[in-house]
Amino acid sequence: MYDGVFQVLRNSRSLELAVASFHLLMDLGKQYPRTYLTDSDGHQSLVVVKESWLPFLIGNGSLSSEIGGNARISDHLFDPSRFSLLIEAMVERTNPTDDNNGIKAIENMMLFQYLVNTLEADFVPRHIAYKQSLDWVIFRESLLNMLLGSRKLVFKSFVKNCMYLLLNQFHPEAKDAVEGSIPSEGEAKSASDMHSSLNYFLLESERTLVSLRKLFVMVMELDLIRKEVDTLGLTSRADGFRNPITEVILEELTYNISYLSPFLLAFMERKWKLNIILQYFSKYCAKGAVRTRRSDSSQQDLKLGSVLSFFLTTTSAKAIVKKMGTEVAQLLLAHAYQVCLSVQSDSSDSTATTEKIGASLQEISCNFIYAFQNLRKVGLNIQISPFEKEALFTAATLSRKLKNEER
Repeated sequence: MYDGVFQVLRNSRSLELAVASFHLLMDLGKQYPRTYLTDSDGHQSLVVVKESWLPFLIGNGSLSSEIGGNARISDHLFDPSRFSLLIEAMVERTNPTDDNNGIKAIENMMLFQYLVNTLEADFVPRHIAYKQSLDWVIFRESLLNMLLGSRKLVFKSFVKNCMYLLLNQFHPEAKDAVEGSIPSEGEAKSASDMHSSLNYFLLESERTLVSLRKLFVMVMELDLIRKEVDTLGLTSRADGFRNPITEVILEELTYNISYLSPFLLAFMERKWKLNIILQYFSKYCAKGAVRTRRSDSSQQDLKLGSVLSFFLTTTSAKAIVKKMGTEVAQLLLAHAYQVCLSVQSDSSDSTATTEKIGASLQEISCNFIYAFQNLRKVGLNIQISPFEKEALFTAATLSRKLKNEER
């Protein structure tokens, strides 16, 4: 049943059929999970039903008997290379008003959403189990780790294409209601009857953006865990090696400055967004350290409070601006301050982010204002964007308020 429905989704000839098959696959995944946790004497155990059908073909050989289902009918399944090609196809511009192209583009987006959902359904229970046992094997055997570790997938190109897709799919005016939503068959029928595939195309673009963010976060979480076990000496050569996703993202943002602002707007996961900003600053604010395979990176120790201290004198601000540019410094500081405000308004699961901030909101607000004042002294003709002006206004208001409360 799984395999047949998946083939329908891959080769659908109508929007209504694509949505119906997508819904059925999602429902089957919820009803019959391949990876899940069971409670046993107050302890959660990980269960992996290796015989379950999967849309992926991953293994050392051309086919895997444990992963991918029936080897006799597997040409429609996704190996690492085909998964990468799906991203490339989505990056290419498509005319959604053309019936055939429009349906194919929506089909690709739904395929991507379903594949990411499958990766997430395997990743989340493994993450919970790993926190309890600290057993690297749990993640070594995860779908995501095997997919990204395959030689059939060129990781650097894959991440760059995901970044391009993230920038292309992002629409600031989109409603938050799209987050976590699933297209209904009624929506598809309406779109089909009214020939209004363009609106549905835009809606699916937003849902694809949500899946892209999930994929980025999962890879970053995996990299963090890999770094932990690397430091403890629990990995081996058999685990292979690839650059962390944040390094690839930083390289792309450094050499393509025009991507920086739209990427920071599109990628809203505050913990990882702040981490990227701090690592960007660390290239210019902190002295580099030699990084070995099993050593901590000095970049990880940099906190926002420390970054702001580099801008508290015109001399140090001038030295940094000379390397990275005033506009980039202002943009990064404004987005970092936005993360601080979001953590303040929502304290749930923000411990790691708070540690990265490294100072109170009052200290951050005051130093943020001082930083912009010194940046203006360094560059007399600098322009401040509306987003940065709003951040400065908020910082000034909060700073006064917090000082008055202390009295």
